[in-house]
Amino acid sequence: MSQALLVEHRGGADWVTLNRPASLNALDPELIDALNAYFARLQRDRTTRVVVLRGAGSNFCAGLDLKRAMQRRAGANEPPTVTESLDSQRRIADIVMLMRRCPQPIIALVQGAAAGGGFALALASDVRIAGRSARMNCAFIKLGLGGCDIGTSYFLPRLVGVSVASELILTGRFIGAERALMAGLVSEIVEDDQLEAAAEPYVEAMLQASPVGLRLSKECLNMAVDASSLEAVIAMEDRNQVLCSRSEDFKEGITAFLEKRKPVYQRVTND
Repeated sequence: MSQALLVEHRGGADWVTLNRPASLNALDPELIDALNAYFARLQRDRTTRVVVLRGAGSNFCAGLDLKRAMQRRAGANEPPTVTESLDSQRRIADIVMLMRRCPQPIIALVQGAAAGGGFALALASDVRIAGRSARMNCAFIKLGLGGCDIGTSYFLPRLVGVSVASELILTGRFIGAERALMAGLVSEIVEDDQLEAAAEPYVEAMLQASPVGLRLSKECLNMAVDASSLEAVIAMEDRNQVLCSRSEDFKEGITAFLEKRKPVYQRVTND
């Protein structure tokens, strides 16, 4: 990974840090490329079972680095074509699609600013833990753009309902940690310096699940959100349970439960 994105592997978890603190971890081309490359390779990664996503310094991510973007535009001989603009837009949107497609659960540790594209990264995660300083918003409409961008109009209504989502998208208002907890946007609030400690029980619990069971659970949750019927969801659940029940991990899980101990699942590698 580049210096803009730091990845530390601990046991079965990757601790991934957006590393541009002087720019509030804003998304510049290097960081955008690094995030795309990282989440793309997770699809076949069996050694990483959980991802923790956070920002260096006192902020999560302030969105697109507008200063860099305007400097690049000013230095160009001609304004970008529609095709070039769409390609640039899609490179950012690809990140959240890759986050949803990767089989590993993603825990976002949100402190300080999580604006625009940074808010989208938090929304695309599976679990969000907020520091007390967290301030999140859909900044796009305040910049002369539409309020719906980088998947926010997909994620927000599903997380907080249409009314609150409409308010945030149409006004660009910030939502703080306390209200985010009441709205169901985050799982808990802790002091900023306790975010890593707060994430550890989530990571530990997920790592105690069987590797295949954890991956299939995220897949099933993704499918259930957009399922056409209860029958479609149950069909997916039935398929997953039959697959899991045929694995050696299921035998170990049952044995560990009966023996009142933590399960020890087969070591997984990318070989």
